[in-house]
Amino acid sequence: MAEVRGRPAPEPRGLVRRGRESRVAESAPDFDAWVAARGPALLRLAYTLTGNRADAEDVVQEALARALPRWGRIGQVADVDAYVRRMVLNAHTSWWRTFRRRESPVAEVRDTALLPSGPEGLDLWAACQALPEPQRTAVVLRYYEQLEYAEIADLTGVREGSVRSRVSRGLAALREQMGAEDE
Repeated sequence: MAEVRGRPAPEPRGLVRRGRESRVAESAPDFDAWVAARGPALLRLAYTLTGNRADAEDVVQEALARALPRWGRIGQVADVDAYVRRMVLNAHTSWWRTFRRRESPVAEVRDTALLPSGPEGLDLWAACQALPEPQRTAVVLRYYEQLEYAEIADLTGVREGSVRSRVSRGLAALREQMGAEDE
């Protein structure tokens, strides 16, 4: 058995059960290779949730630090990406609950590398940041990450109807803030 960073390599997979369906899982992806491939997408997700790059990096680092010791088990799940994305959402929620009272909003975001371009994009970004946390999360996952309502419900742990309601209310608030008529 080969070793990776002083840890034994994971054992070959057997059956993975998810709900009522069973299927043979492939071998778990290597943690470092998986992070190299999916890390930028996780950072973009965290950035859209937190609003700045430093906090996004902290959230992703926290999620990945929790994932590393459990990688042998996490690598066996049917959808590793969804599992770790949920870990990022949970890390963001924990971070938000802990630090929301310590933050003070600023008039201008310094790092605009991941923001939409142009003044309309910046206005939309500011309006999105003004949404309540559950609505912002639902809107970001639906339109930025392009997930289906059922996937968002699984990630956030709420019913699909609640996700639809959050997205609808979030879009209505964005339209109101942006002054859009019917889009």
